[in-house]
Amino acid sequence: MSALQSVDLKVRDGEFLAILGPSGSGKTTLLNMLGALDRPTKGRVIIDGAETSKMAESGLYKVRRDKLGFIFQTYYLVPSLNALQNVLIPVLPIRGNKRYYMKAVRLLKLVGLKDRLHHKPGELSGGEQQRVAIARSLIMNPSLILADEPTGNLDTKTSAEVIDIMLQLNRKNKKTFIVVTHDRRLAEKAERVLYLCDGRLSSVCPEGF
Repeated sequence: MSALQSVDLKVRDGEFLAILGPSGSGKTTLLNMLGALDRPTKGRVIIDGAETSKMAESGLYKVRRDKLGFIFQTYYLVPSLNALQNVLIPVLPIRGNKRYYMKAVRLLKLVGLKDRLHHKPGELSGGEQQRVAIARSLIMNPSLILADEPTGNLDTKTSAEVIDIMLQLNRKNKKTFIVVTHDRRLAEKAERVLYLCDGRLSSVCPEGF
């Protein structure tokens, strides 16, 4: 049995889409497909005009770097680097361009961390670490931001703050979001909600969900 069953998904530029589903429903597989991390056995994945399902790895690397931003439940920050350095990780192969440094500073200010630029992850709260991760996802000005349970490790108050940041980025900066979540508070704020159950995507909430 395939992890995903006949998924047909189109996301508009500037949309905020939430995908809800129980554990084992195929959410991670779907996000990996959309993020050019896995290839589908059938069908196509097209991101900003690029058909990633047929690209060589060198092309996929460029799509992930230039067109996609990733926000994870567990942040994936490098413990030995400070907030500013963590935001700059996606541009490390790009040398000789100081504008990224200034952009990273602006992004950290945008997410409310102007006084925490030089703090390492161990010196930051969970919510602050997630803000660093959000800033990192924006450094290359991606077409699409993929968020995997971005509020999953946060308390209620901090979750609300992180949700507000993502919504502001969507509405004011016109960033496109696809968010996989169990958080119904986040889903309620989304422009569109889809449900994933047993590998099938639907706009109708399954009975008993």
